[in-house]
Amino acid sequence: MASAEPLVLPDTTHDEKTKPRDELEPGYLVICWNDPVNFMQYVTHVFQQVFGWTKERAEKHMLEVHEKGKSVLTRESFERAEHYVHQLQNYALHATMEPDR
Repeated sequence: MASAEPLVLPDTTHDEKTKPRDELEPGYLVICWNDPVNFMQYVTHVFQQVFGWTKERAEKHMLEVHEKGKSVLTRESFERAEHYVHQLQNYALHATMEPDR
């Protein structure tokens, strides 16, 4: 038995007031701190492994850590920032996260 009534779909509207996801979630900064233990080449390698960065970008952040004592590596959601901090710590780097104010 076929139904004689046509299929009616609900109207869809786009909410122009919807904010992008990064505006809704507070951001967290992933920071790597200088230490007297790890070689600069090793730190560059770790940044490439963890973040998938090019050698040039990894070296830029490594030099910032070396010369300024720290580098803000990325801004992420809480869970993602926590993940990166744990990965960096697994490579024996001194990494922390803090809210982006």
